[in-house]
Amino acid sequence: MADSSASYIHTVHHLIEECLIFNMSKEECIEALSKHANIMPVITSTVWSELEKENKDFFEAYNNTRRRDHQAHSLSSSSSS
Repeated sequence: MADSSASYIHTVHHLIEECLIFNMSKEECIEALSKHANIMPVITSTVWSELEKENKDFFEAYNNTRRRDHQAHSLSSSSSS
């Protein structure tokens, strides 16, 4: 059972990495994995949180970049309307 649990967690970890490539937020990733991979939201959330703890610097930079991109997109959207 432990092997299959570890394999499942590894799969969720891999899918989260795919979400990161697509610049998704934690909430977007949880929703996508629930909808497309039938992963329970609590599992995705737990694995994401563990990854954040283990990779603090990466996630700080990732979240800052997402925030900056979102702000830039908001500014360009409002200036073009």
